[in-house]
Amino acid sequence: MTSVSDKTPGSERPHGLVQVLKAGTIYFLVAVGAEFVLEIIRLQVVALHVGERLAEMLEIPNVLLATIIGARWVVDRFTLPPLPGIRLSVGLVALVLLLIAEGTVILPLHGLSVTEYLAGQDSVVGIAPLGALGVFTVMPFLVGYRWEH
Repeated sequence: MTSVSDKTPGSERPHGLVQVLKAGTIYFLVAVGAEFVLEIIRLQVVALHVGERLAEMLEIPNVLLATIIGARWVVDRFTLPPLPGIRLSVGLVALVLLLIAEGTVILPLHGLSVTEYLAGQDSVVGIAPLGALGVFTVMPFLVGYRWEH
C-alpha cells in the first residue's frame, strides 16, 4: 500500500536537506571535473604558447561556461524548485566542498599554504578567482531564473 505522499510529483527524489546536499555535491563534482580538465589543457598546451598569466585569463570563460552547464544540469536533474534559498544553498554546498578540496588537496600538492598561495597571486589575476567563486556559488540560482513577461 502506498501513502498519499508517495504519489506526489517527484516523490522518487529526496526532498529538503538531502536533495540540497546531493545536488550541491554533484554540482561540485561536475564543475571541478571540468575545471580539472581545462587546467590540464591550460598548463600543458596554452601556457607553453602564451605564458602562464594570459593562459589563466583565457581559461576563465571556459570555466564559466562549464559552471553554467553544470548548474543548469543539476537544477534540471534534481528538479530544484525556483526558490532562491534552495538554489543558493546548492551553490554554498558546492563552494564549501571546493574550499575544502583546495585547502586539503590542491594547495598541499603544490606545496603551498593558503597564505603562500594568496601572497603569490598577481593583483589583477588574483581577483578573478574570487569573482569566480562568487559566480560559482550563485550560478544554480541564476540559471533557473525566469524573466517575467
